Amino acid sequence: MPPAPDYLNPAVPANLRRVRMPVVDATDDTLRGYGRLVEDRAQCNVEITRWPARGWRPVDEDSGDEGGTTEGVFVSEWKGDILYGRNEAVDGHYILAYADEPTTADEMHARPPARMLLWHCNYHPDGGQLFFPIERAPFMVPLALPGDDVKPEDFVCFRFDGSRGLYIHANIWHEGVFTCRGTQRFYDRQGAVHARVSVDFPREFGCLLEAPLAA
Repeated sequence: MPPAPDYLNPAVPANLRRVRMPVVDATDDTLRGYGRLVEDRAQCNVEITRWPARGWRPVDEDSGDEGGTTEGVFVSEWKGDILYGRNEAVDGHYILAYADEPTTADEMHARPPARMLLWHCNYHPDGGQLFFPIERAPFMVPLALPGDDVKPEDFVCFRFDGSRGLYIHANIWHEGVFTCRGTQRFYDRQGAVHARVSVDFPREFGCLLEAPLAA
């Protein structure tokens, strides 16, 4: 069994090929199957997935989905060439992406990033997840439909104008929210179990996923 990723020191190899993600404006139609747009975070219910049965006896219908949700602020912050994420809901701190070659990424400048280079994604089998922008500003979210045989070419990068939030279903591949400039905060609510299944693009596919960032 491979170890859990080291999110703050992913040791991404140099000179990986890049797989370009299509960039699509987020609408209810384009998000169909992945999730939906959210107008009011207070009215968004997070689905909790029933605990799976391990044998032929089923889990009782009045049990197995009572873990509830957890919530907090998700901060997406560019420091030079590195995009960091901090998720208060699950006490997580991550490198989400790079704006340039990871092995030479420089935090000590203020140039706006022109692209995202994504090294990792995950999904949560225990429930859905809501991201709602606290500051109205554009953001982007790479997503792929469920399946453990996911490939880099399966990912689509959705572009949001910042006026509405995103709700994604359980088992949807994602990696937080990607602000296009500076620092942006999001209200986050998700399943409290926080089971995580990962894909490591450099080690599994010898690549990074790439998308231009919205102006």
